[in-house]
Parts: sequence; structure tokens; C-alpha cells
Amino acid sequence: MAMKEGFFWGGATAANQFEGGWDKGGKGPSTSDMMTGGTHTTPRRITPVLEEGTYYPSHEAVDFYGHYKEDIALMAEMGFKMFRMSINWSRIYPNGYDLEPNEEGLQFYDNVFAELKKYNIEPLVTISHYETPFGLTQKYNGWASREVIDCYIRYCTTLFTRYKDQVKYWLTFNEINCLTMPMGAYMAAGILFEGKETLIDGVDDPQTRFQALHHQFVASAKAVKLGHEINPDFQIGCMVAFMTTYPNTCNPDDILLAQKKDQLSNMICGDVQVRGAYPGFAKRFFAEEGIQIEMQPEDAQTLREGCVDFYSFSYYMSLVESADESLDRAEGNLLGGIKNPYLEASDWGWQIDPKGLRYTLNHLYDRYQIPLMVVENGLGAVDVVEEDGSIQDDYRIDYLRGHIEQMKEAVADGVDLIAYTMWGCIDLVSASTGEMKKRYGFIHVNKDNDGNGDLSRTPKKSFHWYKKVIESNGEDL
Repeated sequence: MAMKEGFFWGGATAANQFEGGWDKGGKGPSTSDMMTGGTHTTPRRITPVLEEGTYYPSHEAVDFYGHYKEDIALMAEMGFKMFRMSINWSRIYPNGYDLEPNEEGLQFYDNVFAELKKYNIEPLVTISHYETPFGLTQKYNGWASREVIDCYIRYCTTLFTRYKDQVKYWLTFNEINCLTMPMGAYMAAGILFEGKETLIDGVDDPQTRFQALHHQFVASAKAVKLGHEINPDFQIGCMVAFMTTYPNTCNPDDILLAQKKDQLSNMICGDVQVRGAYPGFAKRFFAEEGIQIEMQPEDAQTLREGCVDFYSFSYYMSLVESADESLDRAEGNLLGGIKNPYLEASDWGWQIDPKGLRYTLNHLYDRYQIPLMVVENGLGAVDVVEEDGSIQDDYRIDYLRGHIEQMKEAVADGVDLIAYTMWGCIDLVSASTGEMKKRYGFIHVNKDNDGNGDLSRTPKKSFHWYKKVIESNGEDL
């Protein structure tokens, strides 16, 4: 069975993990530019002032800024139909609150889009992907302030107007539901709480976080409406880090806990962005947690009028929830949960669950009935370069094959799935740890965790496999 005609096969990246050129062409610093490297066991530090002699992985990343022609040619060789990328906000508005855009930054993306067009690759552009300009953190504490909505809409107006004939598919915010978790405050919203030193140190304020999430909901809705006014052909979607959650047993307490996790982690954001209003369970959650969302009188109408055209999400693993607190938590699962004895795990302890993707696609399509895109899915692993220079990444092929098989099952189930952009199609910097060692790509980049390497690109075994998958529209796996 192949995918339906016109299905978008491709890959995904984010500027802060991929682009580099952090201070070139008039770009200002973003929140990610102020984060040091880390490891699986050492958290990334946030330094409001850059430290001399400290390694900041996003400064060079893998230098798509200098290699974009070569990288896009390699994507074309695989047969990509779509490339998901993000625009670095501080490349366009260096401080975030500037009144005029940086022409040199705009020109860079003109060049990228022209290169993609040359190979008939459709860009899917994330407007904000963990790249809040650090100037907005310094001036407003990021999305904690409602004033950032206007800065974002100014930025969107510039992008939509400039690229209205080059880009059709847009995502307003990457993994917007990251703000339902403490780790999201700085990474997704540029909020720097007093005393916060690392990405995961537990310094948090849920009131501020959920208020920032509301500001992003309003900004997203305004952007959708604006985009459709500028070009009615635009397709503008949301993007959620989907946390597929199973109950550990048929104990009703486990069932209710898994349902609550699904509602608060996933559905609160989907409901606001697809349906245009907060769901009932959110009101109860806010009341119980003492969170009071300040809303302007016009916000409800704004959310209603700014519903997205399609729903996109990332899927890496599933989680298991149990009401029994004595059970062991799963090591490596960033998002909690207990160990699932029926699944294997990646080098980083993430549980591998292809069938969970089929379940998730059905779950989402049942609820929303709009087109879906899987815009992140992949395996972070330690790759070995053999003596002959080859990289035999059969484990990555196995992971992706399993997930694509289950996507095809979901399509047979009746799900309207229109795109698959595998995450980290070219090796890039890990967002959570800042490592290069955790590799996702079809293309190896010669660079290590400390920033050493000549950045040369080498196709892995999976490169040739994915080329076959695309050529056969998913039939030859």
C-alpha cells in the first residue's frame, strides 16, 4: 500500500539547532544562543551574559547558514517533497521589539526558498521554534508579557508579506504545549525566572507559564487571521509535542490519570487552536491549581476567529501513567511516566512505540477532523563511522520503517494524513542536551559534542533507504 497521491515526504529541522551564523548578517541573539552545551547527565546552563571560553552549540550549530545550497541539494537527491524549517526571529528582528526588519536576514531566507523552489521542495515554515529573541527576554521577560504579541504579529506581517508567493504552509509555534511543562518557560517562551540557572532545575511559576501560553494562543489566532487576509491560499497549522499516554492497568484510577495527562499535555492546546476555545477541563485545572488567566474582553472572539487549517505534531515515544507511586519511573523519558515492559528503548531511554503513532493519528483525527501532519519523528542514536567512511544505521531504518508502516495503517483507518517530515534529517544539535552525539539524520555532519570537526556532510545508509521510500511513495520499505 502506498500513500495517497501528493503526499509530502520530507524532513524537519529548527534554525536554533541547525542554522548557526548566530551573529552574522545582522542577527541578534536568541534565547538558545545563551544556552551552553550539556550532556545526557549534565543540564544545559542559561547564561544571561555570554561567558568567554564556554561552548554555545547554537552559535555555529551545523552551519546551514553557510551550507544551505549543499544541504538542499542532498535533500533533493533523496527526493524530498517538503522541508520543514524555521525562521530565526532574531535574524529578522534582532531584538524582537525593533520596528524595522533586518533586510540581510530577509534576503537569506529569500535565497533558501529560491533554492528549495529549484528542486520543487515545498517549504513548511515554523515561525517560532524555540528562537525567541533574547532582547524580548531582557525587556519583557519574554511571553510573560502581553506586549510580545504585537512584536510577534509585526514579525508575522513581515514574513507573510515578503514570502507570500514562496511559502504556502506555515506553523505558528513549535510544540506550543511545551509551556504546560516547567522546561518550556525559557525554551518556548523566553521567560527567565529569578534564580533559574539550567534548563531543568525546577525553578518555575505555573501562573506565569500558563499566562504566557494564553498570550501565544492569542498571537497564533491573530497570525492565522492575518495570514489568510494576506494570502487566502495560505495553510496555517498548529504544532504540538504529542505525549501519547497509556494507563498502566485497567484500574479506573490509572485510566483517569492517563486521560487527565492527555487532556492537559495535548488537548488543551489542540482544542484552543483547532476549536477556538478553552475546553471545560482546563477551567477546572486552572481553578484547582490557583491559576488565573488574565484575558482581554476580545480574546474569546480572537481565538474563535483564528482556528488553524491543519494539525501537526511531533511523535517520538509513548508514556505510561500509574496511580501507584511506588512503581519505578522510566529512565530517560523527559516527560515522566513508568517503564513499559512491552517496548524497547533508545540509547537515551526513550521508549520506541510505532503502534502508538497509529493510535495517536486515530485519536487526533477522531477529535478534530482536519488534515494531520507528522512533522517530527526520529531516532536519536550514537552513530559509528566505519573504517571505509560508511555509517550503517540499520537501527534508524528499523525505527522509521516501523513508524511509516503504522502511518499507512492509520491512513487505511481513514485518517487524513498529508505529510511526514522526519526529524533532524541532517545531524543537528540536540535541543534538550546541546549534544551532537545524539544523532538523528540521514546525513552525518562531522562535528563532535565540543564543537570540533570540519562540518563535512556524508550520507548514511538510511539516506539511500529513505530515497527508495519516497520514490515508491511509501510502498518500498
